Order: sequence, then C-alpha cells, then structure tokens
Amino acid sequence: YKNKVYNVSNWHEHPGGAVIYTHAGDDMTDIFAAMHAAGSYNMLRKFLIGDLIPETTPKDLHQINFEKGYRDLRAKMVEIGLFKSRPSFYVYKCISTQCLWVTAFAMVYFSESTVVHLSAALLMGLFFQQCGWLAHDFLHHQVFRKRKYGDYAGIYWGNLMQGYSMQWWKNKHNGHHAVPNLHNSSANAQDGDPDIDTMPLLAWSLFQAKQGGDSKVTKFFIKHQAYLYFPILLLARISWLNESFKVSYGLGAASENAALELKMKGLQYPILEKVGVALHYLWMLVFVSGFGRFSFFHSFTLFMVATCSCGWFLAIVFGLGHNGMATYNAATRPDFWKLQVTTTRNITGGHGIPQAFIDWFCGGLQYQVEHHLFPMLPRHSLKETHKLVESFCKEWKVQYHEADIVVGTREVLQHLDQVAAEFVADFLLDGPTM
Repeated sequence: YKNKVYNVSNWHEHPGGAVIYTHAGDDMTDIFAAMHAAGSYNMLRKFLIGDLIPETTPKDLHQINFEKGYRDLRAKMVEIGLFKSRPSFYVYKCISTQCLWVTAFAMVYFSESTVVHLSAALLMGLFFQQCGWLAHDFLHHQVFRKRKYGDYAGIYWGNLMQGYSMQWWKNKHNGHHAVPNLHNSSANAQDGDPDIDTMPLLAWSLFQAKQGGDSKVTKFFIKHQAYLYFPILLLARISWLNESFKVSYGLGAASENAALELKMKGLQYPILEKVGVALHYLWMLVFVSGFGRFSFFHSFTLFMVATCSCGWFLAIVFGLGHNGMATYNAATRPDFWKLQVTTTRNITGGHGIPQAFIDWFCGGLQYQVEHHLFPMLPRHSLKETHKLVESFCKEWKVQYHEADIVVGTREVLQHLDQVAAEFVADFLLDGPTM
C-alpha cells in the first residue's frame, strides 16, 4: 500500500472479512481506497513490516503515470464533494420503495381477484429488487459516516425486507468488488470472483468450462447454457434465500471463504440477523396467504411469482453489469482500474426503453463501471462521475463499454453460446478423459 509492505496473514478480525486475502502479495493501494473510509488506514499501521523498493516492481513509466492519473481523479472527486451523501435522496428512495410493499399488501387484502393477487406478487418481486439496491447502497456505506448505521439499514432492507443475510451478502459482494470476473487461482482457492463461480450451470470462459470436469451433467448445462440462462435467473432468489438462511442460523456457508470467515469471526450481528430473517418469512406468510384466506396452492403460486420475478429483476441488471465481459485468471489480472472497467458494462436506455426508467429500475447500477471504481460513491453522484470516467478512459485508451438492455442481453447470450461452442470443439478435439 503506497510502497509500504504489510503482513496481514491470519488477520481474521478484518472488518471486511476474508476478502482481504484476494490481494495477498499484490498492490492494494487502489482497492483499499475504494472500499475504506479515510480513517481506516490507522488500523494498518500495526501490520507494517517494511518499505517496498519501487524499482523492484514491474511497472513502466506509462503505468506509473496512469495510476497517478486515476488517483488524482479520485482526489478531485473528493474535493468537489461527490462522495458526500444527500440525505433527502435516500429518504425519498426509502419511502417510495416501502410504498411498493404497502401497495402489494393492500392489493391482496382488499381484492378477491386472482389477477390482482398475481399482480401484487409481481409488485412484491419488484419491491424485493428495489430493496436490493437500497441494501446495496447502505452496505457500501454510501449514506452514513458511521458504518454501524449502514449495517443496521442493511439488515432492515436485506434481512427483514428480502430474507437475505447481511453478512452472507457482504462476504460475497466484497469479494466480487475486489476481483470482478477473476477466476480462482486453483480449484481449491477462494481468491476469485464468487459471482462467476457458477459451475456446473454456467461457464463464462473456456478456462472455467474445462475446470468443471467432463460429467454428463456439466456438459449438458454448458452446451445449452445460452438457452438455460433465463430459466436459471428465475430460480436465483431461491438459492440466495437458502444460503442466507444457512448463514444466519449457523447451518453452513456457500464457499470456503465464507465458512472461514464465520468460523473465525462468527456473525457480526447474530441476533439481528436471525430475527430479521424470521420476521421476513412471517410477514411473507401473511402476504402470500392473503391474511389466512387463500388455499395452499394459491399461496404457493404467489410465493413463486414474487420469488422468481425478483430473481429475474435483480439478475437481469447485475448480469448485464459483468456477464459476457472480459474474464481473467490470476496470471493475467490487470491493474485495479483496468480490471474494474474491462470487466464491466454500463446500461443505457434504448430500443424504446427511456433512460429515466433505466435509472429507476437499475438502482444506480446502470453506471456499473463508475460504481465499481468508486463503490462508496452515493448513487446520486454516479451520473456526474460517469462523464469524468468516460473522459479519463478515452484519454488513456482504456476500453469502456455501454449497451442498452436489449443489446446487452444479446451480448451475454452470444458470449455464453461462444463459450459453449469452444467447449464442445475442445472436447471433441481432446477426446473424453478416462
């Protein structure tokens, strides 16, 4: 960090969790600045073991100037106040989002129409999605200076309103931000992006497909992954609910990284996590049962409509953010800026979909590039930052990609199809393993 060397081996008390090990042996200057408040540096001092000799690093003058350029850009953004949260914006977002929940409940309570009930379930799925963006903002500490207030808001909008464990999400999402679209360095390592650890269902590169083995199930899913992509998205929330429940109640973890974090640290807010998830299922039962009026089949249908629509509403946004973009392995990982930008796609209006709808529906992640470069930047500052980042990328000739929902989805499906074709061709060339 800034030409100083720190030994954080076995520092399991790291507030951000096991994500710290994704940059073991690397320059953490920029990812540290992106994910931490200014005062966090004080915690590092006790781990200092020496100074780095700059001449020993494999950076040429162009790379050194490039890194200085984007660090100066960040300093400029701080100076003009882009990192300052606007409370009125988040008050409005919280109230308007909660109104979706109230409306869905009212539709179920006052109506006997099945069509109205199904519409209410769809609205509840949309509510879950919008809760996701709010929890995301609070847990990235874009709103409050004191992190515990952001955590409390994250438990409200995450555990209570969505049924997701805050700590499960933070472990997974912090790892994603640190190394987006980076494959694990080995089959047993946990230093890659957990969001692309989707085997055996989906493979985002030939490298990943080949790592999945040659079982009949794996080959079937990879061969047909372009057609299975959307059905898988519909079921995504079920998986997230399952993993969240296990983490909240100490029943397991989705990855070795998360398991290690839970073993060494436990839950940061054990009571609030458990109570939040339990209350979520309680109010959800009231909703899908129509306050006790509906049959089991009717209630189950409403639950699945809300659950599957939410999975699709969420995944279509963050899927477009990274899926089908560049992937890297440990040996080819670029610097912080290039890693974040080349693995990320912004979403624009187009094909008859107005930009205003995209801005609301995507909850700030239409500016996914800018968010990944500056995760603690408040949502309302992303539009202005977008102009600065786009200009900087043009100046330094760094790939910067945007697409509307239709074109972006086509790019994702074409990429999945291409990986499948390469995998089948490679398998036929090498022959089955014995």
